[in-house]
Amino acid sequence: MPQIKRSTKLTIAALTAAVAVTGAALAASSQPIIGLITKTETNPFFVKMKEGAEKAATAGGAKLLSGAGKTDGDNAGQVTALENMVAAGAKTILITPSDSKAIVPAIAKARAAGVMVIALDSPTEPASAVDALFATNNYKAGQLIGQYAKKAMAGKKAVIATLDLFPGQPVGIARHNGFLQGFGTAGITATTATQVATGVACAADSFGDQAKGQTAMENCLQKNPDINIVYTINEPAAAGAYQALKAAGKEKDVLIVSVDGGCAGVRNVQAGVIAATSQQYPLKMASMGVQAGINYVKSGKKVSGYTDTGVTLISDKAQAGVPSKDSKFGLANCWGQ
Repeated sequence: MPQIKRSTKLTIAALTAAVAVTGAALAASSQPIIGLITKTETNPFFVKMKEGAEKAATAGGAKLLSGAGKTDGDNAGQVTALENMVAAGAKTILITPSDSKAIVPAIAKARAAGVMVIALDSPTEPASAVDALFATNNYKAGQLIGQYAKKAMAGKKAVIATLDLFPGQPVGIARHNGFLQGFGTAGITATTATQVATGVACAADSFGDQAKGQTAMENCLQKNPDINIVYTINEPAAAGAYQALKAAGKEKDVLIVSVDGGCAGVRNVQAGVIAATSQQYPLKMASMGVQAGINYVKSGKKVSGYTDTGVTLISDKAQAGVPSKDSKFGLANCWGQ
């Protein structure tokens, strides 16, 4: 049997090592890379969203890149994060757009490069700017608390204050209009594109912030001290409204309803600060988005259209004809501290 020369053995060993390294590189390059861009990194809603994305990425063997704007409304920060993720090889990017219109050109560039882009929680304008939307039906969330408030008032004359997000934001418009429709205001549908003012004694922007919500409520009370129903865009704004009402000695005379379902908000339902809130599920949104991204890398198939990730009315004082769960259910399914 012929002897294999030492140099030949070394060559074969080197080739084997090279093949192994190449195989490892190919395996690494085939790992799905998914980006998550939220409005901020500090809001408990987005913290929970990131947690859901991280868990789903780990379970699916994907690499998760994350980024966020510095504040709610920071479009430039989101554009930078999106561009960096495309450059890093992300094949799917999940985004909660701060500015539903201004982000569209950056999304278009990413999609042109073969990236699947999924909006979470907040739609883009137009909705077709992304491949898909995974989100709460914010109009329904508003309807539920509107229906609840109508029943709770039991025919009493309503003097309504709305503590909204900021002008032009689709989520804010959908929740506000849904609340009014649920309360019985005519002429509003899920496709009404502008914020309706009919039947509202005072409308003020809270930016979803507790301190600004308190100031907004103080201003509304100065405008009309007879306010007896307060709708808020989210639970931090509701907490601010309550502080203003308490300072004015009116906290027991005003019904507050809200949207989110964070743990702090559900505890405020338990405490009687908020009468009812519509709970949404950020972890589910992100988990579904990551799984869709992994499937895209494996199959080349993109998701499309709108997926409703669910909403539940939470209240410890149920109203007949309005489906709800109590705060015990809310705490078992909440997010944040």
